[in-house]
Amino acid sequence: MKIRGTTILAVRHRGKVTVAGDGQVTLDTTVMKHGARKVRRLYHNQVIVGFAGATADAFTLFDRFDQKLEQYKGNLLRAAVELTKDWRTDRVLRHLEALMIAVSRDSFLIISGNGDVIESDDNVMAIGSGGPFALAAARAMVRYSDLTATEIARESVKIASEICIFTNDHITVEEIDLEEEPEGTDLKSVPSKSHARVGHNEG
Repeated sequence: MKIRGTTILAVRHRGKVTVAGDGQVTLDTTVMKHGARKVRRLYHNQVIVGFAGATADAFTLFDRFDQKLEQYKGNLLRAAVELTKDWRTDRVLRHLEALMIAVSRDSFLIISGNGDVIESDDNVMAIGSGGPFALAAARAMVRYSDLTATEIARESVKIASEICIFTNDHITVEEIDLEEEPEGTDLKSVPSKSHARVGHNEG
């Protein structure tokens, strides 16, 4: 049996960086859970991470990533590079098939188990089965609307949920205010209204 599908979207816009994710967990052709939390805060609330993959794998990777962030004092890019090294070589982690989005005040990354740390040259990025739909919607809203980053992220994932059968509209949104000082309180949970490679490739 294969656990599949999700939509995770990150938007950096007008002094805010936001990550949004849906809540659906699908096992083969069966919806197992509607309200899974696939977007989390790490490193004293200064980093937001979104995960596309199996839920059990997410907990393992979140924990290991948080350890790397502590080790490298919140340097997201360095922690991500070191995580991918472990992900490729550790006998447990190397079997995990997943993608992660990770953002902070200074970095905007997609991380994979293939050893890739990809920094978007755009201010929008997405992963998961509904990612292309959310990405297209978000880019259009960034260019042609007056919506905030959080509004764009939420609405884009909602649009993806209307197209992708593995995505629902139970949306979790986390936000960093880039204009506030990073004191561990600049990251805000936003309630849901509805149920480039960086140049590092190990190998």
